[in-house]
Amino acid sequence: MWAEFIKTQKLIISLAKSDFKKRYMGSYLGTVWAFIQPLVTILLFWFVFQVGFRSTPIDDAPFILWLICAMIPWNFFTEAWQTSTTSVLDNNFLVKKVVFKLEILPIIRIYSSLFVHLFFLVFLVIMFTVYKYDFTVYYFQIFYYLIATFLLVVGLSWITSSILLFFKDTSQIVALLVQFGFWLTPIMYPLKMIPEKYSFLFKANPMYYITDGYRRIFIYRQWFWQDMKLTIYFWVVTLAMLIVGYFLYRKLKPHFADVI
Repeated sequence: MWAEFIKTQKLIISLAKSDFKKRYMGSYLGTVWAFIQPLVTILLFWFVFQVGFRSTPIDDAPFILWLICAMIPWNFFTEAWQTSTTSVLDNNFLVKKVVFKLEILPIIRIYSSLFVHLFFLVFLVIMFTVYKYDFTVYYFQIFYYLIATFLLVVGLSWITSSILLFFKDTSQIVALLVQFGFWLTPIMYPLKMIPEKYSFLFKANPMYYITDGYRRIFIYRQWFWQDMKLTIYFWVVTLAMLIVGYFLYRKLKPHFADVI
């Protein structure tokens, strides 16, 4: 599977670019909208919490920096998962008429979301530079957490995109999970606010590992292996999602054309 994935990189990137442009076709600002909405959200949170509520620093970091460290990877995860969930349904013409490697359809949507995420990673680095944080070798861990998030979303999207064709409420369930997940992931608040006996429930969420990982890079200046238990747990869950998702997708794929 991974050999085929590497071979089709050019095709995936080309289709991802087309998908990205197609989503905003017809609007005056075009693909700029993909960047405006998350940017406005970040600026709104900055105004409300930094200017309005005058939030105090968390772990000696300005609240806005502490917040966007988690919000930017979370936005990538949610955008990628939600759009990839409907990828097969949205490209039903490929399912019905063309001999096509259908496994890459969710991946195309994830790549499309990745274009926006890369822009906000640069934005994140600039923000920390403005606040006089030095560039360090810890920043190279961004590639590690990008791969980790990508593989997590691929596994989830294979599961939900294949089930969606047989159970149309799947996309609404994913949207609901994303909404609950935002508040059940320590994005707006530090984990230490949660009673210690319940903290393991929040750490069980794989996205806690990712959002906390970005804070480790930019704020705490720590390596991902410094919490080896959480790292092992994340990869066990992610690999389980990939295996289940791949085999479920392959098993249901022959029936896609029948139910679309």
